Amino acid sequence: MGVLLGSIIVGLFATFFVIFSMKERMRVKQMRKEWDAIGESKSSALSESLAGLVGTAGGIYLSLVMLTTFLEIDVPSRVSISVVSLEPMAAISFILAVLSPFFNRIFYGLKRLRFR
Repeated sequence: MGVLLGSIIVGLFATFFVIFSMKERMRVKQMRKEWDAIGESKSSALSESLAGLVGTAGGIYLSLVMLTTFLEIDVPSRVSISVVSLEPMAAISFILAVLSPFFNRIFYGLKRLRFR
Protein backbone atom coordinates (compact mmCIF):
# COMPACT_ATOMS: atom_id res chain seq x y z
CA MET A 1 0.00 0.00 0.00
CA GLY A 2 2.92 2.37 0.77
CA VAL A 3 4.44 1.91 -2.68
CA LEU A 4 1.13 2.71 -4.35
CA LEU A 5 0.68 5.81 -2.20
CA GLY A 6 4.21 6.97 -3.07
CA SER A 7 3.62 6.60 -6.79
CA ILE A 8 0.30 8.43 -6.51
CA ILE A 9 1.97 11.31 -4.65
CA VAL A 10 4.77 11.53 -7.24
CA GLY A 11 2.18 11.50 -10.03
CA LEU A 12 0.09 14.21 -8.36
CA PHE A 13 3.12 16.47 -7.84
CA ALA A 14 4.18 16.00 -11.47
CA THR A 15 0.65 16.76 -12.68
CA PHE A 16 0.43 19.80 -10.41
CA PHE A 17 3.67 21.30 -11.71
CA VAL A 18 2.86 20.55 -15.36
CA ILE A 19 -0.55 22.24 -15.03
CA PHE A 20 0.94 25.37 -13.48
CA SER A 21 3.73 25.42 -16.05
CA MET A 22 1.17 25.20 -18.85
CA LYS A 23 -0.90 28.00 -17.28
CA GLU A 24 2.19 30.21 -17.06
CA ARG A 25 3.08 29.46 -20.68
CA MET A 26 -0.49 30.26 -21.74
CA ARG A 27 -0.35 33.54 -19.80
CA VAL A 28 2.87 34.54 -21.57
CA LYS A 29 1.40 33.55 -24.96
CA GLN A 30 -1.70 35.64 -24.28
CA MET A 31 0.41 38.65 -23.33
CA ARG A 32 2.42 38.27 -26.54
CA LYS A 33 -0.73 38.05 -28.65
CA GLU A 34 -1.97 41.31 -27.18
CA TRP A 35 1.22 43.01 -28.36
CA ASP A 36 1.24 41.29 -31.75
CA ALA A 37 -1.37 43.12 -33.80
CA ILE A 38 -0.27 41.67 -37.15
CA GLY A 39 -0.19 37.92 -36.58
CA GLU A 40 -3.31 35.79 -36.68
CA SER A 41 -3.09 32.54 -34.77
CA LYS A 42 -5.32 29.61 -35.60
CA SER A 43 -4.13 27.32 -32.82
CA SER A 44 -5.15 27.58 -29.18
CA ALA A 45 -2.95 28.87 -26.40
CA LEU A 46 -3.03 25.42 -24.79
CA SER A 47 -1.75 23.65 -27.91
CA GLU A 48 0.99 26.25 -28.40
CA SER A 49 1.98 25.95 -24.74
CA LEU A 50 2.11 22.16 -24.92
CA ALA A 51 4.18 22.30 -28.10
CA GLY A 52 6.51 24.78 -26.38
CA LEU A 53 6.88 22.50 -23.36
CA VAL A 54 7.72 19.47 -25.49
CA GLY A 55 10.08 21.50 -27.69
CA THR A 56 11.89 22.98 -24.72
CA ALA A 57 12.23 19.57 -23.05
CA GLY A 58 13.55 18.08 -26.29
CA GLY A 59 16.13 20.83 -26.74
CA ILE A 60 17.32 20.48 -23.15
CA TYR A 61 17.48 16.69 -23.56
CA LEU A 62 19.62 16.92 -26.69
CA SER A 63 21.93 19.44 -25.03
CA LEU A 64 22.35 17.23 -21.96
CA VAL A 65 23.05 14.15 -24.08
CA MET A 66 25.65 16.02 -26.14
CA LEU A 67 27.26 17.43 -22.98
CA THR A 68 27.51 14.04 -21.25
CA THR A 69 28.84 12.45 -24.45
CA PHE A 70 31.42 15.20 -24.93
CA LEU A 71 32.56 15.04 -21.30
CA GLU A 72 32.34 11.22 -21.31
CA ILE A 73 30.23 11.17 -18.15
CA ASP A 74 28.69 7.83 -17.24
CA VAL A 75 24.99 8.28 -16.52
CA PRO A 76 22.86 5.37 -15.31
CA SER A 77 20.30 4.14 -17.81
CA ARG A 78 17.42 4.16 -15.28
CA VAL A 79 16.78 5.87 -11.95
CA SER A 80 14.00 4.75 -9.61
CA ILE A 81 11.99 7.23 -7.56
CA SER A 82 9.58 5.32 -5.35
CA VAL A 83 8.09 2.84 -7.85
CA VAL A 84 8.60 5.04 -10.90
CA SER A 85 11.62 4.19 -13.07
CA LEU A 86 12.86 7.03 -15.28
CA GLU A 87 15.61 7.76 -17.75
CA PRO A 88 17.60 10.44 -15.87
CA MET A 89 18.34 12.77 -18.80
CA ALA A 90 14.72 12.79 -19.91
CA ALA A 91 13.51 13.41 -16.35
CA ILE A 92 15.95 16.29 -15.80
CA SER A 93 15.07 17.89 -19.14
CA PHE A 94 11.34 17.58 -18.45
CA ILE A 95 11.71 19.09 -14.96
CA LEU A 96 13.77 21.99 -16.33
CA ALA A 97 11.24 22.57 -19.13
CA VAL A 98 8.39 22.65 -16.60
CA LEU A 99 10.28 25.13 -14.41
CA SER A 100 11.43 27.26 -17.36
CA PRO A 101 8.46 29.70 -17.48
CA PHE A 102 8.78 30.37 -13.76
CA PHE A 103 12.50 31.13 -14.12
CA ASN A 104 11.68 33.44 -17.02
CA ARG A 105 9.09 35.25 -14.92
CA ILE A 106 11.57 35.73 -12.06
CA PHE A 107 14.30 36.99 -14.39
CA TYR A 108 11.87 39.34 -16.14
CA GLY A 109 10.77 40.74 -12.78
CA LEU A 110 14.37 41.25 -11.69
CA LYS A 111 15.17 42.91 -15.01
CA ARG A 112 12.24 45.33 -14.59
CA LEU A 113 13.34 46.19 -11.06
CA ARG A 114 16.91 46.82 -12.16
CA PHE A 115 15.93 49.30 -14.88
CA ARG A 116 13.59 51.40 -12.77
